[in-house]
Amino acid sequence: MSQAAISTKQEKSDAGVARVDMKLEVDIIPVSDVERAKEFYTRLGWRLDADLAPAVGVRIVQLTPPGSGCSVTFGRGITAAAPGSAEGGLIVSDIDAAHDELAGRAFNVSGVWHGAPFPPEARLSGRDPEQTSYGSFFSFNDPDGNTWLVQEVTRRLPGRIDPSKTAFASANDLASAMRRAAAAHGEHEKRNRQRDANWPHWYAAYMAAEQAGSEPQI
Repeated sequence: MSQAAISTKQEKSDAGVARVDMKLEVDIIPVSDVERAKEFYTRLGWRLDADLAPAVGVRIVQLTPPGSGCSVTFGRGITAAAPGSAEGGLIVSDIDAAHDELAGRAFNVSGVWHGAPFPPEARLSGRDPEQTSYGSFFSFNDPDGNTWLVQEVTRRLPGRIDPSKTAFASANDLASAMRRAAAAHGEHEKRNRQRDANWPHWYAAYMAAEQAGSEPQI
């Protein structure tokens, strides 16, 4: 059977498969000292959801970053991975504000960079000059050396968010989205050379489109 025939057969098979929503709920990270890790992530501002010992030799600690739909779990007896071997990704709506906050609270963070996140030698110092979504980064490690890559996302790629639903994880995210909408709306008024009395509707449409990854009205 040719590759084209296989691809066509696969497409037809995929079309007949019911799509089941699967949301990433928990990421397990390996640590060597549970109490030290718990103190670190709590100090980071992550919500402590659980600290359980369901069996002998087993301890499960779960925390959730502010605004996140996915949690982090660590403990004893839950993973054979080497402490410090995990890498995870976090997103923020303002890379400079997030970097300054963590640095100001004495967390050991890298400098902000842009370009490719991997490998390290491909990184360029400073935030993305075009301020493109997904374009700016910094990183930090927990006490075991597990790495967290922080990425600025202001506009989602298409298909990542249901366009019929708009939600913001925090007041800061909402404020950042409103500032971007205000700047775009200012350009809109300049082009039309008149004040737009219906600006709340324009803001809302722009922010919803931006979050869904579709082309905002400009």
